[in-house]
Amino acid sequence: MTVTARRTKKDWARVVRELVDVHYPRAEKIVLVMDNLNTHTPASLYETFPTAEAKRIVDKLEIHHTPEHCSWLNMAGIESGVLGRQCLDRRIGEFTVFEKEVAAWEADRNASKAKVNWQFTHDDAKVKLVRLYPSTGG
Repeated sequence: MTVTARRTKKDWARVVRELVDVHYPRAEKIVLVMDNLNTHTPASLYETFPTAEAKRIVDKLEIHHTPEHCSWLNMAGIESGVLGRQCLDRRIGEFTVFEKEVAAWEADRNASKAKVNWQFTHDDAKVKLVRLYPSTGG
């Protein structure tokens, strides 16, 4: 997990470049599934890096945006809430301490194989996200 002081277009672009160059440098294509935050676009890469660099990164990506209120995004929100309650429920004055705290929490959470008990069903989705499901005529 990368921690940034803000969540700007440039922050997002740098994290994506890190994903491409550090974490998956040999991948031909990286399927990136993300929410619809206004910073999460190829345009952010072009605003941050020279055109050739931005294009190199974009060409490695297959970007899919999730529908609003999608279940995985809600689970990410739940995890963010757990992080807040378990780790960030106090003032942390130094950014480096903040990074270490988040990294330690993440390592512990992963080691314990913590899970979200998600109960949103396919039938629930068809009702809540009716505009995304094609009509079957029946």
